[in-house]
Amino acid sequence: MKLFLIDAIGPFFRDSDRRVINWSKIPFAELPTEGAARTARFARIRADMEVFAERVASLGFNAASLDDVAHLAHHPAYGEETRRIVSAFREELRPLFQILAARGLAIYVTFDAMTYAPEIRAATGGSEARVLDFLEALVDRFLADFPEVAGLIVRIGECDGQDVKGHFRSELFLRTPAMVNRFLRRLLPVLERHRRRLVLRTWTVGAYPVGDLMWHRGTFAQVLEGLESPALVLSMKYGESDSFRYLPLNRNFFRSNLPKIVELQARREYEGCGEYPSFVGWDYERYAQELRQAPNMLGISVWCQTGGWVRFRRLAFLDPGSPWTEINAFVTLKIFKESWSAEEALSALAPEGRGSKLIELLRLDDQVIKELLYVPAYANQKLYFRRVRIPTLIGVYWSSIFVNHSLRKLMRYFVQQPEAAVREGYAALTKLERMQVLAGELGLPVEDIQYMKRTFKILALARQYFFFPEDEAILKRLKKAKKKYKRRYPKGTRPRYSVQLDFEPYRLRGRFLTWLVAVALRRRRGYRLIDHILTLRLLSLIYRLVRTARPKWIPKLARKRAMGIDTVFR
Repeated sequence: MKLFLIDAIGPFFRDSDRRVINWSKIPFAELPTEGAARTARFARIRADMEVFAERVASLGFNAASLDDVAHLAHHPAYGEETRRIVSAFREELRPLFQILAARGLAIYVTFDAMTYAPEIRAATGGSEARVLDFLEALVDRFLADFPEVAGLIVRIGECDGQDVKGHFRSELFLRTPAMVNRFLRRLLPVLERHRRRLVLRTWTVGAYPVGDLMWHRGTFAQVLEGLESPALVLSMKYGESDSFRYLPLNRNFFRSNLPKIVELQARREYEGCGEYPSFVGWDYERYAQELRQAPNMLGISVWCQTGGWVRFRRLAFLDPGSPWTEINAFVTLKIFKESWSAEEALSALAPEGRGSKLIELLRLDDQVIKELLYVPAYANQKLYFRRVRIPTLIGVYWSSIFVNHSLRKLMRYFVQQPEAAVREGYAALTKLERMQVLAGELGLPVEDIQYMKRTFKILALARQYFFFPEDEAILKRLKKAKKKYKRRYPKGTRPRYSVQLDFEPYRLRGRFLTWLVAVALRRRRGYRLIDHILTLRLLSLIYRLVRTARPKWIPKLARKRAMGIDTVFR
């Protein structure tokens, strides 16, 4: 059966009071497991899941994913408190599984390899053999207890972020291609015996020798060597990095005959998370056309809520909804399931006779995103550092905008025609006026385009600071624009970007910067001799020394958010 999967975690975030939300997984630690609070919270979640399931099933999705095996599976080694927590979540998620199944949605449950409860950390002691024994027994028991679950989705290259403090916590355990291969050989027979699927995500964040799995053909081949299980499905992001623009299709789709799905974001975690339009239809249409040549494509995995550490909190397919995310989800599904073009999907979605206006609105939006949120002259460059392909988006990360002197130096190094980049940015900004008019005519939220315009005006000013000669006037304009932006969106109203200005000169000579970039970065996938000697080995040691002796040299965002920058140097 073809797989058209969508994540269903949105209902769990309805009552979150966190300022910055970790959208990578259901916030289990925040969910009450006893008393009246539990009863009320899960009643609301069930009501929301009814709405969500009805809406996504009516669009044509046939599967939904929820988190996670660790919070739902019993194990003989668990102590009383762990058993109590697991029992509570089992009782509450079973009705959610029933809601999804009643709408014809197959249920897929995620898990990280490996997630620890306190007693399991002590029992396994870091031994690979004992960890695999534990996981085999845990998965076997889970599948026996939940016959309604169609399959599992395993993440091996990322784990819980720094902010996850609950009873269960996942950590990176599988560090080499050989370890992942052994892990799969242990679990696949379990899935085969239960006649379920194991969906292996090849997503990695660069940690350890397996950290380049998502793009390195050698690592990819080693992980999959000798595996021909009917239970195994590969899940890959469309590019060699995270969900950014300007990325060619990941060539690993063509390097295996195993069944595959492609991961696609409808809620763009680096492009506003649905606070303003960030249309992906034409990019995804191009990927879909290329993937028709890839062997054994099984379907897609669409993320409408998952991903990122951000202030933004719109919930897709729930009242009041997230219209731009929902447009992306609908168009993505139609492109991959029905082979429609992006324009055909938009025409079907638009009010009667207004398809051309919706197409024009989102065509302009596509241009503004690519020409102003991104810097095309930089984004079109292919750069690698250690085991990761460097993101094509620079200066904007999740819900933060960075404008500082060090970034100015980097931008001026990589962009050879700075004045053209500034003109391009301001030209893109003018397109938002027409977008406002079109949104009003279509009955779409004009205030979202206004929000986009106010945010992107700061990006245009930042580009002027980056590329024009140093000028006190532009510094004043940026400071004034930041204050005005904060006044327009005060705390307690609409979530806004955090604009972080720092004009303190970064004292790095141009000649040294050129040498540093040449040594640390490369423009081809393959590793150079200097990478094996310096960036993959010695640089890890240097980083650990700096982290210990001068921790404040490492920005707080890099240390505290997600898994932390430490991950890149493992």
